[in-house]
Amino acid sequence: MSAANPPLIEFPCDFNIKAMGQTHPDFAAEMLQAVQPHAPDTRAEHIVLRPSAGGNYQSATITVHVANQNQLDDIYRALTSHPLVKVVF
Repeated sequence: MSAANPPLIEFPCDFNIKAMGQTHPDFAAEMLQAVQPHAPDTRAEHIVLRPSAGGNYQSATITVHVANQNQLDDIYRALTSHPLVKVVF
């Protein structure tokens, strides 16, 4: 990266990823299972669930410690490919 285009994220860092999907009793556990192969230090307490106003959907904000862009990309791929997840941002 040049000085004119500094990196958007300074690694290593803690990074919040939000995954949204239909309400499911195992949503948090499934998100943890998807993330841990890429960020093994991630634990259940790093996930905050929030229901939608109608209760049909929920979001999980997952705080992960990432060392580089490749690791972050792998986490995004794992979450976006999970069958319970509708969108990741």
